[in-house]
Amino acid sequence: MSAPAPEPKPDGRQSQTARAVQRGVLRHLALSGSAGLTEFALASGRRADILALGAKGEITIVEIKSSVADFRSDGKWPDYRAYCDRLLFAVPLDFPMEILPQDAGLLVADAFGAECLREAPLHPLAGATRKALTLRFARAAAARLAALYDPELLSVPF
Repeated sequence: MSAPAPEPKPDGRQSQTARAVQRGVLRHLALSGSAGLTEFALASGRRADILALGAKGEITIVEIKSSVADFRSDGKWPDYRAYCDRLLFAVPLDFPMEILPQDAGLLVADAFGAECLREAPLHPLAGATRKALTLRFARAAAARLAALYDPELLSVPF
């Protein structure tokens, strides 16, 4: 059985470019020893494009920007800092990277992988926040896995 495709955005309008970047970032994270979940719901009600959990419990959020218009029209990403140890942007190879904030990490990606051009600064989470996010991550991952076997489970809140 092959791995499931990454989840589309809830409105179904995720661009082909964003899907390719997402796939490459997920591959990069896996090869780096982290597990990533797409469209991860945060306690604030926002959705992180990718939330990754590292082998030592570190939490990274990756914000995908597929175009300049996507970046300029979205001001929610600063809110993500409260939910991660590291925040990164992931963009396609032709993105003008100089417009991205310097105080976040930077990945360039395509459908086959990603490369880190700038490490994200570390902003350690409080223990209670880390525990809550880790539990939310585990429950979301388990629910998505269970839904592969029984798609009707997607409508059951966890």
